[in-house]
Formats: sequence, structure tokens, C-alpha cells
Amino acid sequence: MTKFSDLALDPRVLQAITEAGYETPTPIQAQAIPEALKGRDVLGIAQTGTGKTASFTLPMITLLGQGRARARMPRSLVLAPTRELAAQVAENFDIYAKHTKLTKALLIGGVAFGEQDKLIDRGVDVLIATPGRLLDHFERGKLLLTGVQIMVVDEADRMLDMGFIPDIERIFQLTPFTRQTMFYSATMAPEIERITNTFLTNPARIEVARQATTSTTITQGLIEVKPVRKDRSFGDKRACLRALIRAEGEACTNAIIFCNRKMDVDVVAKSLKSHGFNAAAIHGDLDQSQRMKTLDAFRDGSLHLLVASDVAARGLDIPAVSHVFNFDVPSHPEDYVHRIGRTGRAGRLGKAFTIAVPSDEKYLKAIESLIKAEIPRAPLPEGFEPDTREGKPDRPREERKGRDRSRSRERERERPVKAHDEVAPMEPLVVTPKPAVAEEESPREERREPRRRDERREPREERREPRPEPREERQDRREPREERRDDRRDQRRDRDLGPAVIGMGDHVPDFILRSFAPKPTPTDEAEETIPAGTEG
Repeated sequence: MTKFSDLALDPRVLQAITEAGYETPTPIQAQAIPEALKGRDVLGIAQTGTGKTASFTLPMITLLGQGRARARMPRSLVLAPTRELAAQVAENFDIYAKHTKLTKALLIGGVAFGEQDKLIDRGVDVLIATPGRLLDHFERGKLLLTGVQIMVVDEADRMLDMGFIPDIERIFQLTPFTRQTMFYSATMAPEIERITNTFLTNPARIEVARQATTSTTITQGLIEVKPVRKDRSFGDKRACLRALIRAEGEACTNAIIFCNRKMDVDVVAKSLKSHGFNAAAIHGDLDQSQRMKTLDAFRDGSLHLLVASDVAARGLDIPAVSHVFNFDVPSHPEDYVHRIGRTGRAGRLGKAFTIAVPSDEKYLKAIESLIKAEIPRAPLPEGFEPDTREGKPDRPREERKGRDRSRSRERERERPVKAHDEVAPMEPLVVTPKPAVAEEESPREERREPRRRDERREPREERREPRPEPREERQDRREPREERRDDRRDQRRDRDLGPAVIGMGDHVPDFILRSFAPKPTPTDEAEETIPAGTEG
């Protein structure tokens, strides 16, 4: 049996591996590490939870043992699709490189640029980043990728799902052509194949298991819930989930519950907490500090149930997860493989249950077609009773917000009158007939006089008659203001420009009295020249 000591790793790395409690590498590690130490490009395909992170971290630390980092020019680059996965890679690097002098920097969103800039300016050997934040630093002129010797793309198929492929291609173009490249993923889509053919040179293809297969250490089960009405499926699935957790009992030491939508993550977490379960939510809309705090609580055991979106489905290494519950059937079949791969890791046993309704049939067929197996059907858990009440189903409190007041008004209007309610008697309506008036006897203006519109106009006209007097008074009051304003304007002008000059008075400038007659031509030399200014 192959051991880590047989893989030609750095002695300091072997010491860290021994202190971490590992002796035997996994199949992906045993095959990928020797090829990576030779400097070859690696294309690794393996099930989730088989140790892909260590298969590129250990040879990277060994290869970077020689050399020195330069400011703003990292020597190696690791790209991860999510913040949590990038932070997990950074933790693995700290574990295996603690006896070396290699430095690292973690570039993820939700963290201030200033601290990250300080690390880059000092120079780092390993740069672990998400594609978006990496390009942000590059565009700000804080980072150069021309010194990258080793580049790793982790969870490449997740990069494709999240729309990072254009960013990945741009980052590849910014790095040297002579770099060593390693691609790792649990599935390999055709688009990923195109990128590997473009940017990898004669890679060592390592496939330790068939693509998109589930681990044999995971016991799967499909629970089909058939609600009485379609709009009751959400409530019935919540009741089924609670019954499942109670039925597992002490065997369910901790569990991850996956939902397709962020809104459902919050609703399911609050529903579990209201029924006495120790649960918390994690999804992409939460702050990074809150997400890391929730993950740390789940790792140390203080949190029992983690309700998550697919942000937690890829690459998170939490070895002791006993159960996975798919509250929603994933719309992408590859996500099913990654979700249930959170349990049954490192040789441990795990259970994965999926709750499905009749509308999920097409998604189930796609999943079973991908994994080439049928998901075993499981009976409904004990204690689960579908909602058979009449009327509208109960909605979460968040959905009822803003509607209670309007609904109470509608109920008040629609409330039937009971016998004990006091109702005031209605007075009979008395209609007074109007006398008929012939058109020839009364003109058109006289017929309009009884209308209310003309009655309302009369007092308005009366109020308009005395208005000319106040207007004249206001005009009289304005005159002294205008005079005062002119006086102030004259005073300012006298102060700034001196006294104003009106006309020329008795003094006439000389240039006005001068004659501007044309100069004499040569033919008029004999004529007498009249001196200027003597005419007057």
C-alpha cells in the first residue's frame, strides 16, 4: 500500500501530514501527486470528498520550497468558485505548510481591500482567490500575474455553473504560457473539456471514479410526498422534514439541509427553530462574517442543523456530517452528486434523503440518468401527516407581512350580520317631484338657476367684488419700497464708482472739436493745408 513517505514530498510537508494524523493517501492523491511533482499539467476527476484539495496543495508546497516571493507578483495561484471553498483551501495550506516559510494571501469578497493590499505588497508565495476579487485587484493595479509558476482551478464545473468561465479565460491569458496548470472537478462538462484542451499542455488525466457517481458509503433514500393540493406542498415538505429528523433520532448527530432558493432557506430555518430544533441558515446574501461564524459553529458541534443553498454544496470539508436532506430536488443533476457528497466522507458512513413532490419527476429522471442508478424509494416517516384541512394553507410569517391589515378589513366588510347586532332602521327615501316647466315659458338661463353649481358660484363672485381695494393698497405700499431700493442702488454706485456724470456740461473734449478731413493727394500739393483745430 502506498504511503505519503513514498511520494517524494518535502520532509517538512511529511512532518505536517503526520502531525495531522494522515498516513495513507487517497487514490486521487496517490496518482496526482507524483505527476504534479514532475511538473506536468494535471486533469483530475474524482468524487467529492476524496481529498482533491490535498492532491494539489502538497505538491505545490514542495515545488515552491525553492525561491523567494516578490512584491505584487505571487508565485502560484489557486482559483475557487466560492468564498467558503477558498477559505477552506487556505486552512489546508496553513496545516501542511506550517513548517515552511511560505506565505499566502486570501482574496475573497466581503473583506476590505486594504488588508489584502498589504499582504500583496509584501509578496506572497501562494495566492488563493475567487475570480471576481482577483480581477478587481488586477484592474486596480495592485497585482501582477506574470510571475505565476503554478495555477490551480478547483471545482471547475462549478465555475461553469456560476458563469466564471469568461473570467477564467481572461486570467489564463494574464499568466505566463510556461506555467504548470492543474484542473480538478467531480464532473467534466463539454465546456470544461474545451478549456482544458486550450490551456493545458499534454495533461495527465487522472480519473479515479466514473464521472458523476455517488460514493458507496452513502445510503440514499427518496421520499415522495403527495399533497392534497399543489399549494400545500411547501407545508407538507416542512412537516415531512421534521418527521424525518425525529425518526433518525440520535443517529442524526448533525445534518445539512439543502434548498434551491435563498428565500426558502430562511423560511425552513425559522420553521425548524420554531419547532425546537437547533438550526441556522447560510446562503449568498448573508455577510461573510456571518457565514463564517455559522460554519464554525457547525464544525465545532454547537449547531446541529445547517440549512443551506448550493453555496455550501461544493468543496466544503466537514468530515463528520451524518445526514444530508434535500428539501428540494436540485434542478441541475450534478448538484445532487455534490450535495449528498457532504456526508460519507473519508470512509465514514452517511445517509442522504431527498423529499420530492409530483412536479419534481423530470428532475429525478435527469438525476437517475446521470448517476446511472435508481434512487431507492423510502417510506414516509412515522409521525408525518399531510395537511388535509380545508381553506387556504398557512403561509410563513414573512409572506403574511403587510397583508394582515388589509385582510382584516376585508373580513370586516364580508362579515355577515348576526341576530344580536344592532342595526339602525333605514328611513324611507322621500322624493319630491319637480314642477314641469315648458321651454317656451322660461328661457335657458332661468332653468339653470336651481342647480347647486350656480348656488356655489354666487358667493365666490361676491367675494371677488371687494378685491380691487386691497390690490390698490398693496400697490401703494410697494411704491416706497421701490424708491428705497433705487436709493440704495444709487448709494452703492456712488460709493463704488464715485459721483455719476450726467451730460458734458460746459466742458467739451478737444477730440470732438478736431477735424478729420482726408489727407491731400500729390496732385493737391499746391493747395493750402488747413491745420487741425483752427476751424472753430
